[in-house]
Amino acid sequence: MKTPRAAAVAGIIFSLLLMASFLLVRISVPANPLSEASGFAEHSKAISLALNLLPFSGIAFLWFIAVLRDRLGELEDRFFATVFLGSGLLFVAMVFTSGAVAGGIITILSHASSSFIQSGGYALGRAEAFQTLNIYAVRMAGVFMISASTLQLRTRILPRWMPFLGYALALILLLSVGTIEWILMVFPLWVLLISVYILIENLRGKV
Repeated sequence: MKTPRAAAVAGIIFSLLLMASFLLVRISVPANPLSEASGFAEHSKAISLALNLLPFSGIAFLWFIAVLRDRLGELEDRFFATVFLGSGLLFVAMVFTSGAVAGGIITILSHASSSFIQSGGYALGRAEAFQTLNIYAVRMAGVFMISASTLQLRTRILPRWMPFLGYALALILLLSVGTIEWILMVFPLWVLLISVYILIENLRGKV
């Protein structure tokens, strides 16, 4: 596949898989990390499916980053490219970490739920997964959007309104402080928008 089309397809796969994973978790487990363990126990299959989707979304996101950097080529600014790559890798690492903690919680709950809850391990695991995903991963997504939007603005590979939209959404992610329940959906939706645009323009022969 040509580079722009490969980036678009990878971005679309990443967005759909990540949004599906977030939706499965959100409808299965209360947003409050201090809630009871009933959500994990009753919806373990849905949560397990969501966690199994995360690795594939991460792989697609890494492919998305790689083909975008290849697309930029010599136009790539080293400073913003470093921030772009670093924030993207940290985002994936934090999403994977949060998913691994959640998977560990499900495994332990299925074997020793009462003792695990009474020991405080469940509350600690939920809090760690929540903080990692909703605080740190969200911030890295915002940094990624700022650096990516700056690169887009300088190289003019996308319409000017897209980078400015990216700046606005990135500020929402950076300043949300975990107070907006569905804030996690902003990032994959933004990637989906860019990917769909690139794919359409590539099919038209303009990208």
